[in-house]
Amino acid sequence: MPAKQKGNQEQDLNQLLKVRREKLKNLQDEGRDPFLITKFDVTHHSMEIKENYEELEEKEVTIAGRMMSKRVMGKASFCGVQDKEGRIQCYVSRNDLGDDEYKAFKKLDVGDIIGVTGFVFKTKTGEISVHAQKLVLLSKSMQPLPEKFHGLQDTDIRYRQRYTDLIMNEDVKQTFIKRSQIIQEIRNFLDDRGFMEVETPMLVSNAGGAAARPFETHYNALDEDVKLRISLELYLKRLIVGGLERVYEIGRVFRNEGVDTRHNPEFTLMELYQAYTDYYGMM
Repeated sequence: MPAKQKGNQEQDLNQLLKVRREKLKNLQDEGRDPFLITKFDVTHHSMEIKENYEELEEKEVTIAGRMMSKRVMGKASFCGVQDKEGRIQCYVSRNDLGDDEYKAFKKLDVGDIIGVTGFVFKTKTGEISVHAQKLVLLSKSMQPLPEKFHGLQDTDIRYRQRYTDLIMNEDVKQTFIKRSQIIQEIRNFLDDRGFMEVETPMLVSNAGGAAARPFETHYNALDEDVKLRISLELYLKRLIVGGLERVYEIGRVFRNEGVDTRHNPEFTLMELYQAYTDYYGMM
């Protein structure tokens, strides 16, 4: 990127940050500091509302999430709210909120966290939405989100700012969710077969169980050099010796080696061991 263009972008960003800081200060001066709100009761989520529309039509719901879009059209507006399950549209009217609250809504920025209470309905285009009766700012976004059209494409930023990546890329969020579900099913599978999940030391004097270079550190309390584990094997086998016949661990290991898109020095490993059987039994 040319230096001049980069400088202009940084200047624009600094101006946006200044505007948002001023908005927050104004809110605080008005006694509407969103960061003083410590609790907000949510009754439904976006996907739940869409999947159960017939039951929830005209019923009151309360949702919360990040405002990802906003269209102000005079006395009425639409905004898109993203929660853990997806996005849902909210219809916001001056007649419902009142003049002061509607003016406050119009000052909100994309990226702000809001809570909405209202009833479920369908717009003229057939989109399931929430007709807002009450809207509250729960948290002010001090950083602007990446530009909507291009999204977040810089790989380095995506890896270093995973929170932004999760906000902007639904596929990434689904990867996190599916990973958690897979690990939970693995645990259920092993638990149902009599295996016991254990935790073994991460700081070890001898990093064995694999051919890899360990990370090294110093244990001040013992004045001893120790290493971060490179595998789970040795301590799990000691538990087998101690009489725990079926054990497993899903935990982090550390290998001081190369980095690429498929290899990370810190990663999750699963190992399991069972007494009185062979590899056919393990398989």
